[in-house]
Amino acid sequence: MELNVALTSPFPRSEALVRATRDLDRGRVPAASVEEEFRRGELAVVELERRLGCDALTAGFLRSPDLFRPIAERWEGFAIGSLTRWLSTNTFFRQPVLLAPPGRVPGAFAAGLPPPLREGPGRARILLPGPYTFGQLLDNRSGETDLAVVHRLGRLLGDEVADLRRQGFGSFLFSDPLLVTRSPTGPMAESVVEAYRSIGRAADGGTSIVWTYAADAAPALPLLDRLDVSAVGIDLADTEVDRIPPGPEGRGLGLGVLDPRTTLAEDPAEVVRVVRAAATRRRAGPVWLGPGAPLDLLSAESATRKVEILARARSTLAGGPAR
Repeated sequence: MELNVALTSPFPRSEALVRATRDLDRGRVPAASVEEEFRRGELAVVELERRLGCDALTAGFLRSPDLFRPIAERWEGFAIGSLTRWLSTNTFFRQPVLLAPPGRVPGAFAAGLPPPLREGPGRARILLPGPYTFGQLLDNRSGETDLAVVHRLGRLLGDEVADLRRQGFGSFLFSDPLLVTRSPTGPMAESVVEAYRSIGRAADGGTSIVWTYAADAAPALPLLDRLDVSAVGIDLADTEVDRIPPGPEGRGLGLGVLDPRTTLAEDPAEVVRVVRAAATRRRAGPVWLGPGAPLDLLSAESATRKVEILARARSTLAGGPAR
């Protein structure tokens, strides 16, 4: 079994970084001091990722206020709307408002990436919103149908991936939980397939993963298996292993083996058991292990304790001693 470990969402900000950004908003500290705190936090996450043996580095995406704003603030056609509850959690995002058909601003998204990623694109993983979740959760005032918006977002995200590939980036994770919480059917399902076809063409030999969570993924797997991505990620806190149907033999599989909804640490032996069972049932090729739902449901300290289990589980799965 080819095993990979990586973070699947933004890492929680440290108390020092939260305090610094709050003080900046209140005019108590200069922007330069907050930038220094961001840089310190990003380097700490990179150090953690290297210690875990992550196959790709994210630097925590600490600068992203939510999943959508790195795009909505840099592409054309968007405004930033009101605070909206994120799925069924006690966290919130600013709802993007689409006022006109969206358009990319070439280079704008890449310029906002964490400095450690821009300095080493070959080892970086880019986090992007999945086109379906993005299209369903924005406030569409553009005059385009929801079908057309999802299709267009797929093409634009594909263009973004192609641009990033030219800059040396090779690993992309699309967070698309509504594929399992509100699974598309009929014409919308076909629009989702076409959106990911655009993304798959742009990835052109890179790694592309669609990551789902917040509901049982088993009913949606027939659709997920049609998406042109390297791997499909499922959250094992929501999906029972014995309900997972077989998948295309050799296809990549992402497994959310950590549950950020609780601070309780997972049992590494149980993680090993479910990974083996899921990989066997899916007839999987490469396997990616990571947190299921977004880590920012936890404090930075709790998240660090949880993700340490990934290295221990991978060591056991690879036949080495537990660490």
